[in-house]
Parts: sequence; C-alpha cells; structure tokens
Amino acid sequence: MSRPGQGGMVPVNGLGFPPQNVARVVVWEWLNEHSRWRPYTATVCHHIENVLKEDARGSVVLGQVDAQLVPYIIDLQSMHQFRQDTAGTMRPVRRNFYDPSSAPGKGIVWEWENDGGAWTAYDMDICITIQNAYEKQHPWLDLSSLGFCYLIYFNSMSQMNRQTRRRRRLRRRLDLAYPLTVGSIPKSQSWPVGASSGQPCSCQQCLLVNSTRAASNAILASQRRKAPPAPPPPPPLPPPGGPPGALAVRPSATFAGAALWAAPAVGPTEPAPTPAAPPRSPSAPSGAPTPGQNNLNRPGPQRATSVSARASIPPGVPALPVKNLNGTGPVHPALAGMTGILLCAAGLPVCLTRAPKPILHPPPVSKSDVKPVPGVPGVCRKTKKKHLKKSKNPEDVVRRYLQKVKNPPDEDCTICMERLVTASGYEGVLRHKGVRPELVGRLGRCGHMYHLLCLVAMYSNGNKDGSLQCPTCKAIYGEKTGTQPPGKMEFHLIPHSLPGFADTQTIRIVYDIPTGIQGPEHPNPGKKFTARGFPRHCYLPNNEKGRKVLRLLITAWERRLIFTIGTSNTTGESDTVVWNEIHHKTEFGSNLTGHGYPDASYLDNVLAELTAQGVSEATAKA
Repeated sequence: MSRPGQGGMVPVNGLGFPPQNVARVVVWEWLNEHSRWRPYTATVCHHIENVLKEDARGSVVLGQVDAQLVPYIIDLQSMHQFRQDTAGTMRPVRRNFYDPSSAPGKGIVWEWENDGGAWTAYDMDICITIQNAYEKQHPWLDLSSLGFCYLIYFNSMSQMNRQTRRRRRLRRRLDLAYPLTVGSIPKSQSWPVGASSGQPCSCQQCLLVNSTRAASNAILASQRRKAPPAPPPPPPLPPPGGPPGALAVRPSATFAGAALWAAPAVGPTEPAPTPAAPPRSPSAPSGAPTPGQNNLNRPGPQRATSVSARASIPPGVPALPVKNLNGTGPVHPALAGMTGILLCAAGLPVCLTRAPKPILHPPPVSKSDVKPVPGVPGVCRKTKKKHLKKSKNPEDVVRRYLQKVKNPPDEDCTICMERLVTASGYEGVLRHKGVRPELVGRLGRCGHMYHLLCLVAMYSNGNKDGSLQCPTCKAIYGEKTGTQPPGKMEFHLIPHSLPGFADTQTIRIVYDIPTGIQGPEHPNPGKKFTARGFPRHCYLPNNEKGRKVLRLLITAWERRLIFTIGTSNTTGESDTVVWNEIHHKTEFGSNLTGHGYPDASYLDNVLAELTAQGVSEATAKA
C-alpha cells in the first residue's frame, strides 16, 4: 500500500510570494463550485506569468492562448476570474508554488477518462501524489487520505471507486513543464503585453479590457493631483427628469461632484448636474473619444441607440454597459469584474448604460431572394445513421502507416510513457496475436515512433474508421471520420452583408439535428441524446475564401466532423450535441460574443481547424 505523499509545495508569505532566491514551479489554479482548486494548463500558466511580470495589477485574457477559454479574463488585482460575455460566475484564483522536481516541474500530467470519453486532469496535489507513488514503483495507491474514495492501480492504469467498484481508465501524459521562477516578480511596466511587433492584440476581449484600463488609468491620474477633499455629500436624490427605475447614487466624497450616472435606455432627458470634465487635448479632433471613454466597436443600429442613450452622460466619464439595468434580474456578473478594475480608485465616475444586444439574425428574407451559392452544387446535404463498415483488424490498420524500427532510440513512448527500448506499458493489458510488446514502429509522414502495441490500443479505443492520428503532432493518416449524429445541412445566399464585407452577399448555413438514441460509436450507446438550439444558423462572406470554407465544411459534415455528442461547455449538460472543434460564426450583425463579424482572421483560422481534422482541398478532391 502506498500512502499519499507531500505535494511538494513551497511555503509562501502573506503576499503570495515564496522566500527570495528559492527556485519553484508556479501553478495558477481556480476554485470550482465544489471548493476544489483546479489547475490551469501549463501553457495558460506561462501566459499569466508573462502578463504578471509586465503588470502585477493588470488583467489576463486567457483566450489569447487557449481557444476554450476565450470568454474568460483574470483580474490580477482582485485575483478573480470572470466571464465577460455571458452570465458567468466570479471565481477566485491563486498562484501556487511547488518543488521543481515534482510533477508540474517535469511537465507530467495525470488524467482520468470521464463518461464522455474525454480526459480530465487531476487536481495538482493529487497529480503530484500519484506521480510520487509511480516513481517509487508502488503497484497501487489509496487516495482516501486526500478525501477521495478511489484506488489507483498502476499495472492496469485504472482508477477504481471503493464504494461502487466502478473502474475508469487513467493515463500519464508528458506536457509542457509549468513555469519556473526565482526571486521577486518585476513591477508593472506596461499593459497589455503586445505581440512581438509591439502592437496590442485586437481581439474582442482585449478591446474590452483595454478600454476599461484606459478609463481606470485616467481616474488614477486625476487622483494624483491631490485635490482637496469635498464636504460630506448630501443624501441621494433621484436624477431630475430621469426615467422610472434610474439609479439614484450618493455622490463620491473623493471626487467633488462626481457621481455614478445612470443613462436612460432611450430618448434624451434633462441633464443632471455635470461634474468637472477633464480638458480636451488641443490636438484631439472634434468627435474623437475622450480619454477613459469606453469606445468598443458596434454595428450601426446599436451605435445609434448608444449615442441617443448617452445624451446626458457627462464628458470624460467612461460608459459601462450593463445588462438588466432597469429590470428585476441581477446585474450582469461581468459588471462585477469590470467594476472590480474600474473601482480601483474610490469614487470612480462611471455611466451605466443598457448593454447592447447581439444581432444574431439578418432581416427577414423572402424565398425568391434566396439563391444557390455559386460554384457549390446543391443546397442541402443529409447524413443518415452511420453504416458500420466491416470491422478492420486494428493491427492491419496500424501496420499500414508504420515502418518497423529495428534499433529504437532510448526515449519515451508518449502513449504509455515507457522507454521505447523496453516493452510496451500495455503488455499484459492488451493481447494481440503476432504483436510483440517490444516492437517499435515509425509513422511514415511525421516520423514519430511508438510501440506497435500502444498504437493498436489507441486505435482500438477510438472511432475505428481505418484512420490513425499521431498523438504527438496530430498528423492524420487515412480519412478521419467522426461520430456526428444524423441531420441536415442547408446552405444558400441571402441579399445582406456582414460587418466588414459591405459589398458582399452572405452565405447562410443552417444545421438541423434532431434528438435521438446514441449508437455504438457514442459515449453511452442506447441512451437518448438531446439536441439544443437547433436549427443553428451560421454565416460566411460570399467571396472566394468564404466559398472555399463552405466546400470544406460540406466535406467535414459528410465525414461527421462538425458536431459530436458530449458535455456542453456552456450548460454542463451531458449526452447532448456539441460543436466539435470547428468554430462557426453564429452572430450575423455584431461581434459582441466573439462569434460574429468583423473578424479579419476567422476564415484563415477555420481553414486551419479544418486542416487539423484532415479536411483540406487536397483530401476533399481525393
């Protein structure tokens, strides 16, 4: 029996920094709804550390390094993560330190397989405990002393629930090592961290946070002037002429006459008393945004509404859009995150305005205006239930793409994490006639080497469609197919333009998948699956590259790669139809959620995602 060992944490002081001149590994973690600290990936932690070195009081846009974390931002000053596009939850984050010789310092990640077939990383202290037992060659490990009723068996690489006796697979994966740090972190130098060219990121999240930081810096600058304190404020009064439900806020004692303004939703009203506005720069042109003003790009109709709604906003006061401003529901949680940055100076003047709503659909289109897409035959593609092909021998499929290696190098097989010069870690777990556990092969195109038995095990646990994907570089051998349920894909032209493509009509794609019963290729065969939000409408510009993307999306649809059955990242619902790593634009006339236009890099990005799934013009013609 192996008892859980120490996690190798380095003691820290009250400010979250360990003693000086002690090398340590940094792991950033967030607190989930079960009060457990979950680690960010090593890539995300490196990104956070880079931002922290530039500005210890700044904000970190996680979507810059992880596409699954696009909506999330970390405010380093309050040490909270918030989601700025939907009604997400504010979650605390922390910066933890571990010994460089522990699992995160070596880039070792231990994961367990969930019901959807996806791999989930263990909490960092559990990961370190498992790795310690593994290095000491213990046959099994009891996690009960850490509060979990599980046993880990290293011979079978499985986890067993002591109460239900249910077993799950686990794996040991080599990833990027977590960042190593020594000494103190440099103070703030600049924010945000620009690209190598020195230009700041222009994504939606960075624009939002940049404008917020500019407003905050303007207020801090005014504070440094050390204006004399104002007399005690009078009791709050409703703004004169304000609409019903307008906010009545006590003026700030820090800024003489500065109040938290509430703009009406529509139409001008009598102006409320205006605080002294900062003087406009002589070089600033008329109509240019004033310093600190939130100036996000918005479509024309929303911009017009925004202008009329801000008729009574004092000059120089930043505007902060808020959902449910005059409603009965709670204030949008993103407000808490943004004001957490803005209110770093007491008495910050902010104008709360009604948040713009995304324009998801175009104006109504008559049937006579709907046209076929030039160069793309037909207007519809249907997929039926998957016809299971005659089962292919896994060994024959793997050997088709491998070249035998007689003298393998002394390095790890990244599937079983055993040395290539020794037997496969699946020896005794998986038996295939004619496949010796010490056999090693090299994949033909990319040249990566693995145990033959490991590749057979990987193929047997996949879709078994005759294709093979290199676990290191993701190169695809053969034609990859997915597990998308039956449905219908329609596509046509509509006489409206997307933002950023003023002289171009729009390709509209409509996906429709009904609910049904999971097949043998799905996570829970025989169980019902749901299909939320269908039909789903997506949009492309009708130009040469947009039509190319459409043709490849049709190929991906026919190969069942657009959707899959799993757990929704938005709602947490399992056994439901979800997107399958090929991003679509579902917002027609705006880009408030990050799923709309303008987006200059979207078409190139989605072509790269299609290529990663094995869908390109070369393979489509083949």
